[in-house]
Amino acid sequence: MLTKLLIANRGEIAVRVIRTAKALGYRTVAVYSEADANALHVHEADEAVCIGPAQVSASYLNADAILDAARTTGADCVHPGYGFLSENAAFAEACQAAGLVFVGPPAGAIELMGSKRRSKIAMQDAGVPVVPGYEGDNASDDELVAAAADIGYPLMIKASAGGGGRGMRLVHAESELLDNIKRARSEARQAFGDDELILEKAVIEPRHVEIQVFADRHGNAVYLGERDCSVQRRHQKVVEEAPSPFVTPELRAAMGQAAVTAALACGYEGAGTVEFLVDRDRNFYFLEMNTRLQVEHPVTELITGQDLVAWQLAVAEGRPLPLDQDDITLTGHAIEVRLYAEDPAHGFTPQTGPLLRFEPAEGDGLRVDTGVRSGDTITPHYDPMLAKVIAWGQTRDDARRRLIRALEDTRVFGVTTNRYFLSRIIADDTFGAGEATTAFLQQAFSKDPSLQPQPTSLRQLALAASVLDHGQSGQAAWSNAPATQSPIKLEVDGEIRALRVSRAGNRLTISVDDRHYELTVEAVGGGQLCTIDNGVRQRCQYHRDGDSLYFQASGQSWAVRDVTHQPTAGALGSGSGRIQASMDGAIIDVLVEPGQTVSQGDTLVILEAMKMEHPVRADRDGAVSQVLAAAGDQVKRNQLLVEITTAESAEQEADA
Repeated sequence: MLTKLLIANRGEIAVRVIRTAKALGYRTVAVYSEADANALHVHEADEAVCIGPAQVSASYLNADAILDAARTTGADCVHPGYGFLSENAAFAEACQAAGLVFVGPPAGAIELMGSKRRSKIAMQDAGVPVVPGYEGDNASDDELVAAAADIGYPLMIKASAGGGGRGMRLVHAESELLDNIKRARSEARQAFGDDELILEKAVIEPRHVEIQVFADRHGNAVYLGERDCSVQRRHQKVVEEAPSPFVTPELRAAMGQAAVTAALACGYEGAGTVEFLVDRDRNFYFLEMNTRLQVEHPVTELITGQDLVAWQLAVAEGRPLPLDQDDITLTGHAIEVRLYAEDPAHGFTPQTGPLLRFEPAEGDGLRVDTGVRSGDTITPHYDPMLAKVIAWGQTRDDARRRLIRALEDTRVFGVTTNRYFLSRIIADDTFGAGEATTAFLQQAFSKDPSLQPQPTSLRQLALAASVLDHGQSGQAAWSNAPATQSPIKLEVDGEIRALRVSRAGNRLTISVDDRHYELTVEAVGGGQLCTIDNGVRQRCQYHRDGDSLYFQASGQSWAVRDVTHQPTAGALGSGSGRIQASMDGAIIDVLVEPGQTVSQGDTLVILEAMKMEHPVRADRDGAVSQVLAAAGDQVKRNQLLVEITTAESAEQEADA
């Protein structure tokens, strides 16, 4: 009997594993980096051990530190979660050598399925359908060029050792091949330390469908339906659902049996996912096998009623699978999206900084798996996923409707998220018809409003002004005072906007330039604004942090900064001239100095965050008046880096 489980991971998956383990009576041990000392998974566990600094190479990928933590706490088993060391055969072997039960498959299965070349050969030998291609021992450039001529175009170049789109290239013609081989090798070497490549015939606009399999050490193996993961951005999954709207019962049975064959062929134990590409004629081809629990496993749990982590722990203890194949049934439909701190309207730039308020939606058929809570800080060290939001319904449309509502009702203030982008996908007609392929986002969704910067509307400005005006006047004054006017200045979309609020009781008229907006304020407080707008009573959520105000209404989010009592230097030009860090990070280079003339769009500073370089640009023409950052500085989101003045703004400041 196993009694104490160490979770060698962080974030939502660590929290999710801890909760099932505790429900089953296990004592739990969390490991954490210095940056995660106050993380949710640390607080959820019975015990926790710091394993190193923020860098993953020195903490969550430090196998020796994790094994030391297991010895120190007396843990007898290790769950790797997903990512990090979950598909590292050497770590699985090290756990076994240390007398620990690894809650996952044998090291041999991990090693085999970790190689696209070797796994594909093994699947061919087992009779599992594979995409035609080349996976020979000789992967030299010359051999790949010769093989490509036999395969034909278009074709895919893939890194043998990896996934997630890294080291992957679609090639349409021979003239593009050599350059893409070199680029794929370079990416594969950097990402996986292995530049071995394979070639495959490109399956154009396929469905990406995966089968959840489970096997035990007694020779039993089953499949628990399929998940459709076709909605992808740059080969990264965005939406996952079960069952697939494209898969027929006959296809499900054929793919399920192929997945079970794949698991048995490599001596598998525990949870695994066999991924397939399915063409428009419903021919399916083995893609890869992930030898761990998947991010999207909750949709399978919701339609089967099974706890897959509980199954993993049962198999790890040597028990047979809880159910036979005939006992597994699928009920209803479930859809999952990944809520990220990122900005889809600006190239999906990762966001960092304080999570001022985070309140996931609740209700029937909803599940939210998260590793963060209000007050946490989103750092540049780790993946910026805030939560997985999952909805279940008796029908697919029931699940879609619940998920859209859940995304709209989830309160997130402090960082920009992809919430609006996700809800737009789920509401899209192509997705609703079940016709989304892996090409959907690129071909049919690339011009969606959620992917374009949207100016703050007059109504949004009016709602912000209503909250600020309430703070100036007080609610009681609305009902008793005669008509008054108040000036308000907001910094929004990089510009200073001058507003005037005319108040008669609780009836407000907000004027911006020559435009006017009227509404009645019913109540303000507790982060909620209630108004009557054009005869309709509506609610808007907000959060105030110093001069900054964050809003959510009608599924959209926006933010403003109250600069009513600040100098007017930023009111001219296309921006404020106050150049701030867009996220926490490190300054790599400063390209300007005081007195230097710059133009709007010029790069001023290079910021490194989330393992990427981000240029920080001028928001207006002018002269650099202050440089408040230097190469090597660690900076926080919204920290002032550079100030730019114009002749007009300098004159106004002097007058002030």
